Parts: sequence; structure tokens; C-alpha cells
Amino acid sequence: MSDRAVLFIDGNNWYHYLKSSGITDLFHLDYAKISQKLIGPSRDWAGTRYYIGQVDQRQGAKVYADQRKFTDALKKTDSRITVHFGRIEPRETESEAAKELLGYVHALKTKIDPQVFKDLIDLGKRHEKTVVWVEKAVDVHLAVDLVVMAMRNEYDAAYILSADGDYTKAVEFVRQSLAKKVYAACPPSGHGAELARVANSFIHLRSDWFDDCR
Repeated sequence: MSDRAVLFIDGNNWYHYLKSSGITDLFHLDYAKISQKLIGPSRDWAGTRYYIGQVDQRQGAKVYADQRKFTDALKKTDSRITVHFGRIEPRETESEAAKELLGYVHALKTKIDPQVFKDLIDLGKRHEKTVVWVEKAVDVHLAVDLVVMAMRNEYDAAYILSADGDYTKAVEFVRQSLAKKVYAACPPSGHGAELARVANSFIHLRSDWFDDCR
């Protein structure tokens, strides 16, 4: 019987690796074709699991709608493709740009128009604190599923589409303690030295590899 293969995609990292490697038309990639091409004819494709932080509506209507459209299309591609959400949480942080602007204006030795001075100070103070959105729990969710599914014998080979070294310990356990094969795959922009060290192999996917996956 052929090995059963499951793909685990770290959505956020995967997207940025694709983009930085010059791969275009990202939202029209066919993940059924990607999955089947990656595992090859010698393995049975058992599933592809796409992990991503769920966009909060406060991030903007367009961003929220775009993610819904993408994940809905992803699930409709093939019943073996599933989406697994983590969180995206707001974090308040100091703006270095605003701090630099305020410091520069206060240090000016040349006299400027009082209203311009006031406007610049107000602008800097308005942006002293800014909100950034941070993805949480996605990599933990993926790593736990990688281990639990191996313990349940739900796959023989796992493909991690990421170069994130945070998966190293989970991969080591799955390979050494549960005798599963684990492969990492990523465009060249993701080096993944730590992950490559513990995986069966690290597969670099050049941009032309995706030409027939749309």
C-alpha cells in the first residue's frame, strides 16, 4: 500500500515566501495540484491542512473579505483541503517614526511658522502609539496536529510547507519516536537551515515549479 501523505501549510510564512520569491498570482494557485505534484505518484494524498490567523473585522472590511474569499475558494477546491484558524490579536506599540519626528521638530534651531510647528507636534503625538496585528497560535496548532496525527497513525509522510525552525522539535519527535517521514518544502527565499537539519529532505521550489499549478 502506498504511503499516505498529508501537507501542513503555515499560511502566513508560506505566503511571504512565495511573494518574496517573485511568484505571482498567488490567490489563483491550485492547492490540489500543488499537493499532488509535491508528493508525487508514489504516495496517496490524504489531505492538505492550511493554517492561518483569522482576520479580525477591525483590521478592515477589505482584508476581512479577501481572507474569507480565499479560504472559501481553498476549501471548495477539494474535500481533502481544510483550513485551520489561529488568532490575530492587536498589540499597541510605540511608533519609532513618530518619536523621531517629535525629536527632530523639538531640536530644530531654525525658526519655522508657529502653526506648522504646532501641526507637526500634533501629528507626532497622534501617532506616538500605533496598533499592530500579531498572529498567534498558528505554529503551535500546526506542530500539535503534526504530532497528534502521527500518534494516531493518520499519515506515513508529512510535508511542511514552511521554513520555520520552530517546527524542529515536533519534526524530530515524529521522525525519531514515531518513524514517520517528514519533508519541508519552500521557495528559495525560505532558507530553513534548522528545519532542513531534522527533516528527511528540504525541497526548494523555484518559481517555475508553480507554472502548472494554476
